[in-house]
Amino acid sequence: MKVLVVHNFYQQSGGEDGCFEAECEMLRSYGHEVIQHCAHNDDIKDMSRLSVAARTIWSRPSYREFRTLFQTHCPDVVHFHNTFPLISPSAYYAARAEHVPVVQTLHNFRILCPSALFFRDGQVCEDCLGKSIPWAGIKHKCYRESRSASLGVAAMTSFHRMIGTWKNAVNRYIALTEFSRKKFIDGGLPAEKIAVKPNFVLSDPGAGRGLGSYAIFVGRLSQEKGIGTLLQSWEAGNVAMPLKIVGDGPLAATVAEATGRCPNIEWLGKQSSQSVAELLANAACLVLPSQCYENFPRVAVEAMAAGTPVIASRLGAMAEIVDHGRTGLLFAPGDAADLAKAVHRVMVNQSELQHMRQNARDEFEQKYTAAINHELLIGIYEQACGVRSMVQLADEPADHRVSLPVTIGE
Repeated sequence: MKVLVVHNFYQQSGGEDGCFEAECEMLRSYGHEVIQHCAHNDDIKDMSRLSVAARTIWSRPSYREFRTLFQTHCPDVVHFHNTFPLISPSAYYAARAEHVPVVQTLHNFRILCPSALFFRDGQVCEDCLGKSIPWAGIKHKCYRESRSASLGVAAMTSFHRMIGTWKNAVNRYIALTEFSRKKFIDGGLPAEKIAVKPNFVLSDPGAGRGLGSYAIFVGRLSQEKGIGTLLQSWEAGNVAMPLKIVGDGPLAATVAEATGRCPNIEWLGKQSSQSVAELLANAACLVLPSQCYENFPRVAVEAMAAGTPVIASRLGAMAEIVDHGRTGLLFAPGDAADLAKAVHRVMVNQSELQHMRQNARDEFEQKYTAAINHELLIGIYEQACGVRSMVQLADEPADHRVSLPVTIGE
């Protein structure tokens, strides 16, 4: 197949960027022709706030650019990873104008929640779920702690809900877990358009041996990732196992201070993907103490590929990804003592740990390899193309065709 793969990179790289790059490489490895088209949020620094807000809702440059891209390359399908904020949903309508099927991966909850996390004031928040206008997100300044910025995100999601973009301009959505799929259905997306395809590991690292006898955290150092719970577990003195922390973020200073108080904690900062793979292979367990709804953290499947069990919050998709007692352990979200118990269980019961290691590796081989993911992804592309071939634009309601947004945008 010929696939145009599209992504708007954030200023701080994250899991979505890695997923985009891995899928492009995976598709090429199976002989597909891949055309990549990217925007980068570094460009925002040269734009006014008003210009950014306008492009977030409807980007005229993107619409014109994508019309040209589709005419030049004639792809079989276009796969969007992230359109926020510079590409915008106008690109969907460019695809429809050129009769190109549209696939959108739902990496986060942006179209349902201004913060994209369903997280506010240290806990899960669903106040905006299913709302035509996410007033709570605006009121509480959920995007970048700015009411004006939150209003801009809310205007984008509400406008496109109103004109039917989310229901009609995308042929197939990809949710990363069944939990996420259900949330998007609750938020108004058509159930029949949402397929589930998890993240995967592009290159099999092989099973590690866990000889380092340490726990590891890999991710953004921020409140929603449960850094407070993680540090509290170790600083309370209830965990004898050493902890290695990989990553950076707004709570970096808090982590640095904790390493001074607790010699059992080591902060390694950012590390290369190769270093992370080696650290995971030698770890006794990966700890994911998130207090928000995770979609599917890539590091979880990277750990399973190495045969490293995952200890995670019993929250959202994590309770779906981790099979308690088989591929890892689950603990009560935000409960430092319960997390400490889970780590202690892994540390003292070596027989159970070895069984978990084998089970985690088996789980990877059965669900998360590149071969399995390729089969799932191509199936979704074929569904999108099949649906598109049966739907004639002339038969769609007028307000769902290209005419309404183009009138606004051009």
